Amino acid sequence: MRALPLLVVLALTLAPSLARAEHLRDLVEVSGARTNQLLGYGLVTGLGGTGDDLSVPFTSQSVLAMLRRLGVQVDPGQLRLRNVAAVVVTATLPAFARPGTRVDVTVSSVGNARSLSGGVLLQTVLRGADQRAYAIAQGPLVVGGFVAQGSTGSAVRAGYPTTARVAEGATVEREVPSTMVVDGSVRLDLRTPGFTVASRIVQAVNQRFGDGTASAPDAGAVLVRAPETDLVGFLAALEELEVVPLRRARVVLNERTGTIVAGGDVRLAPAAVVHGGLTVVVRETPAVSQPAALGAGTTVVVPGTEVTAEEPTRSATLLPAAPTLADVARTLNRLGLSPRELGSVLEALRAAGALEAELVIQ
Repeated sequence: MRALPLLVVLALTLAPSLARAEHLRDLVEVSGARTNQLLGYGLVTGLGGTGDDLSVPFTSQSVLAMLRRLGVQVDPGQLRLRNVAAVVVTATLPAFARPGTRVDVTVSSVGNARSLSGGVLLQTVLRGADQRAYAIAQGPLVVGGFVAQGSTGSAVRAGYPTTARVAEGATVEREVPSTMVVDGSVRLDLRTPGFTVASRIVQAVNQRFGDGTASAPDAGAVLVRAPETDLVGFLAALEELEVVPLRRARVVLNERTGTIVAGGDVRLAPAAVVHGGLTVVVRETPAVSQPAALGAGTTVVVPGTEVTAEEPTRSATLLPAAPTLADVARTLNRLGLSPRELGSVLEALRAAGALEAELVIQ
């Protein structure tokens, strides 16, 4: 039996519509002070028989190359790799990191290893997008999961044992130069571009440091005239400024999970809604047909299918105006719909102009 529509889970957040001031450091990023992603390929050893096997050719090639660099000559036919796994190592290089700074790394298997528990990451070079080496990683792994398997094939797994972390496992070897002042100005990049927010930032900076200090060339950046001395103290004072951001009225609908999240100044105009759900039920009732006693023939199963469709009659529901997000939630709850049906109603309300919010469908 199959019934439509499916029921899913609804998550609706109620946020106050009153605007609240935020620190400038939460709204912008200083151009030139950014993080960089690092990537490397390495080997994990010391695994208790849960590493890659001989069907992973690049693991054996990597082991042979490593041993040859160490002056050890090994016959490839004698390799047994169940204690070794090939991994990809990733890290994030923070801004202003100096040589000797320690950063965390994440290690993930690229072969068919079952678990990295108990392993040690061998010295791995981490490179940036420009293929230059910026850090060296090495150290014991910390795995957040486990797997237990019996002799008959039954297994229990919790978490993901093929991914691990090495706390402060990488040492920075090369500094990434940062240039924050260009033509005497520092550029503040807005995390969420908008003309209103950029204008408010300019007003807050000019009010604190004087007219003409800041200007906005577009909705995504603000230029601030930098002082000749004590740039760090000036940027620290900038970060403490409070600016009221623009809260956009937005409703996010995830059709895969049936999650609906509404935030900001969402409003609902008066509207009439009629929503009918069609339910299709398919029943399989097989029948057995067999010949009479001492008669010729064979016993067979004759399939029987019964399909019914039900479409209930629903009257129109009048939705009154809802000026706040809490009113919108209470009004929509009056419909008594499932989250997936409510998503269709929201799309129709937005198309009719009754829902005063941006509808984002994921």
